[in-house]
Amino acid sequence: MDWANVINNPYLRNLPFKIELNRWGKILMSPASNNHGRIQYEVGSHIDRHKQGGKIIMECSIQTSDGVKVADVAWASDAFIDKYGFETPYKKAPEIFEITSPSNSKGEIEEKIQLYLARGAIEVWVVDENGNTSFLTVNFPVMETS
Repeated sequence: MDWANVINNPYLRNLPFKIELNRWGKILMSPASNNHGRIQYEVGSHIDRHKQGGKIIMECSIQTSDGVKVADVAWASDAFIDKYGFETPYKKAPEIFEITSPSNSKGEIEEKIQLYLARGAIEVWVVDENGNTSFLTVNFPVMETS
């Protein structure tokens, strides 16, 4: 299965799950809590208030070497949007903001971070369900928590 099949499949629309694909085209689903959705909105709103220009994209799909991953929140600069528009999935990653769920293991999150950075993300923020934030950039491969 490819991403266009997922998007166009009427059975997969409006599910209360985040859907991703692994490298073999198999669907991965993660249930999202209401708290997860609240934090996702707050992160996007915070970025929108403090960034000049660019676009906030919720549930941003990115083609990685391990299939299509979906970042909870992404910020794409005006230059990124001019170059890539809203292609789905992106072949290059904008800046990414991932919100963890209780179902995510540390290894899953670390793997996603590396996949996003390998696809060109400059910075990844990981926000847990308590609002604690860790930052990882291509220049600083060690996560710092604030």
